[in-house]
Amino acid sequence: MTIATSSRRDFLKASAIASGGLLLGVALPGLRSTADAAGTLYTPNAWVHIADDNTITLISARSEMGQGVYTSMPMLIAEELNVDLNQVKVAFAPPDVKAYGNALLGGPQLTGGSTSVRDGWEKLRVAGAQVREMLITAGATTWDVDRDLVSAQNGMVLGPKGLKASYGEMAQAAARMPVPEKPPLKDPKDFRIVGKRTPRLDTPSKTNGTAEFGIDVKLPGMAYAALEQCPVIGGTVKSFDATKARAMPGVIDVVQIPDGVAVVADSWWRANKARRELAIVWDEGAGATLSHTGMLAGTRAASTTGKPLPLKAVGDADAVIAKADKVIRAEYVSQLLSHSPLEPMNFTAWYDKGKVQLIGPTQWQDAAQGTVAKTLGVKPEDVSLRTTFLGGGFGRRIDIDFIIQAAQISKAVNRPVKLVWSREDDMTHDFYRPQGVNTLAAAIGPDGKPTAMTFRLTSQSITGRVFGLPAPVQDPLMIEAAVAAYDIPATRHDIIKHDAGLRVGYWRSVSHIINAFANESFIDELAHSAGKDPYEYRLSLLGKQPRYANVLRLAAEKSGWGKPLPAGHARGIALMEGYDTYMAQVAEVSLNPDGSVKVHRVTVAADLGHMVNPDTVEAQIQSSVVFGMGAALMQEITLEKGRVQQTNFHQFLLVRMNEAPQIDITLVNSNEKPGGIGEPATAVVVPAIANAVAALTGKRVRQLPITAQALKSA
Repeated sequence: MTIATSSRRDFLKASAIASGGLLLGVALPGLRSTADAAGTLYTPNAWVHIADDNTITLISARSEMGQGVYTSMPMLIAEELNVDLNQVKVAFAPPDVKAYGNALLGGPQLTGGSTSVRDGWEKLRVAGAQVREMLITAGATTWDVDRDLVSAQNGMVLGPKGLKASYGEMAQAAARMPVPEKPPLKDPKDFRIVGKRTPRLDTPSKTNGTAEFGIDVKLPGMAYAALEQCPVIGGTVKSFDATKARAMPGVIDVVQIPDGVAVVADSWWRANKARRELAIVWDEGAGATLSHTGMLAGTRAASTTGKPLPLKAVGDADAVIAKADKVIRAEYVSQLLSHSPLEPMNFTAWYDKGKVQLIGPTQWQDAAQGTVAKTLGVKPEDVSLRTTFLGGGFGRRIDIDFIIQAAQISKAVNRPVKLVWSREDDMTHDFYRPQGVNTLAAAIGPDGKPTAMTFRLTSQSITGRVFGLPAPVQDPLMIEAAVAAYDIPATRHDIIKHDAGLRVGYWRSVSHIINAFANESFIDELAHSAGKDPYEYRLSLLGKQPRYANVLRLAAEKSGWGKPLPAGHARGIALMEGYDTYMAQVAEVSLNPDGSVKVHRVTVAADLGHMVNPDTVEAQIQSSVVFGMGAALMQEITLEKGRVQQTNFHQFLLVRMNEAPQIDITLVNSNEKPGGIGEPATAVVVPAIANAVAALTGKRVRQLPITAQALKSA
């Protein structure tokens, strides 16, 4: 891995050469360390830099987009290294898939899927422990004392009879020590940092304005670009006339790239203003015929004509249903959604004599580096990338279209360029959360419980688009939360992939939100059909699932389930496991005078195993609940003639502060392996709200969002 960015290279050289400090590489099991070469530093999944002034820098290998990895990842290292977080600095990792690959996602250097803590739980602790043990060995060797008499804590190596040295003073000797493959890790009962409420390390810089987001980046001689793209995604330029745009103040150049026509100017405002003067003739392509209604009709048709990919089968559910006296069937529809992070897509690129510097917000470093290299015809090692803070991601910044665009524009004008999309660009040229059609059926026994159930999701395969997953292969990111925990004697679960024609992307909680909406709405319908309390009905089907049952009980208890509510209020409950986190939620709702849904309170019970930072866990749950509320109640992307109809937040609504509910959270103390927390609550709140609305109104809305108009039509 070549660290080619001048600032990072200068930092390391200044620390490692001028001040005498050393980079301590951490050789993790299963990873091969590569010898250092002149001008090149090779590092593993996590590494620790200790300068002789005792400055300790910990590397965060995951992108920080608000979820807290800038703090939680270093906490894991610092715990075993025996240093307080206020003693360390944090830096984002450069591209190096061998060093920083995400094993839970198959190896790419990618932030997503609530994997950061789950992937780093052991290996980052190993990283800190290895350096700790090397420092101890160095102390014992330097002082010629028994190793058992030496310890490393609070940035100091301590020996007998008052011997002591800072980590920085011992760094050079430590670097010569063998790297222990399996260093001893702390027993969780001895944790001083992990599991404790810890203020986020990025809060001060984000509140005082010193944090660098992609949109803040500035380089000497940098120009700004605004890009006009076809109003139909996938369309291309037939011809264009830039005469008027070129004559506008501040315009430096107008260039065509595969995705459209870019205006480059001395400010973004001027570039965007001149962009409006472009006269472009578009070839809109096949996408010009798309509509959201047509896409949904095609998806519905595919649910009966497409080829099912089996997921799980117990017994012969279809045969049981065919013979049953009572069968309940339902279809649930999830809408297209935009990611719409508050920081729109942007990236800074500088192509100069075959070398490329990239700076900005991305969730997928190695893909950005490799794809830009291929696109511009340079070697991957000649492409450096510095990740900034992300002003939201939610899966959108896994895709790298805007990074490629910035690089292409920079090469065309031969200078550093910052490309910034407008909000309208961002909303109308997204990789959207796909539509989903879930069809479920259940045979009901005399006791009102299901004796058999079938489940099918028909939707687009995001993984097929991103990774080239073959059509006959099951998409693991379509089947999340498809199989619910309930004890049903005979079941059949399958998936049908259907390409509806619009480009789609991973959206916070991915398919959990689609499948949980269907499963938890359906089980609620079964409970009401049986005349049973929805909470008690669920609990009766969870005898073999203690973790599910525990969070369900907690959520019901903490919400006051069964106790009287104010007139015009009702509760709904929902349950799910996602990313190894078990969660139940209760939503309390009423109706506004205009018929829209008001959410007063959401009660959450979550069991996510070991927690690194409970404070961040709570913040993520709160964030996810609000994010999911938007999908449940007000958000939808629609298309007509291939054009996205929503252009800004007046049409694609966000939950406002005055609409945010009270959120009560109970976290289960658990010794289980860590679960992910950045996404599951987004999925669970949707059926909780849907079930509450059904309890309140007697109307079951099976197609999202649950708007006032949808309730009137139900």
